[in-house]
Amino acid sequence: MANIYVFHGPNLNLLGVREPQHYGMQTLAEINQELLEMAKQAGLRAECRQTNHEGDLLDWIQALTSEDFLILNPGAWTHTSYAIRDAISGVKVPAVEVHLSNIHARESFRETSLIAPVCLGQISGLGAASYTLAMRYAINYQIGRSQ
Repeated sequence: MANIYVFHGPNLNLLGVREPQHYGMQTLAEINQELLEMAKQAGLRAECRQTNHEGDLLDWIQALTSEDFLILNPGAWTHTSYAIRDAISGVKVPAVEVHLSNIHARESFRETSLIAPVCLGQISGLGAASYTLAMRYAINYQIGRSQ
């Protein structure tokens, strides 16, 4: 069975409280619930995890296979982590990078993603819809691979 993994990086556990003008009012639990339901309705298995510890995220990515699909919001690690970039590239997992806010319209240090070049694409600036669009893509990708 195809697996879709949704990994959330640092501070995303604060969604609904932290800077709602950038990240919206939905909590991480609400976003995860919607994503899990989308995958279930498509007959696919999904799992959502959040961590504030980069090593945990690296371990999770390294455990994936090329048969899995990764939706990743690396948070601040987007701009700093060559290790996460190398992990995605190393396991050759198809991935989409997701951001709630438009990282290209914020502070200049947020404009560069080290992660995007090793992903199939990046969705940013659409709030929680960034995640649901990524999940729709992941579902179609996984279903297409199984045919």
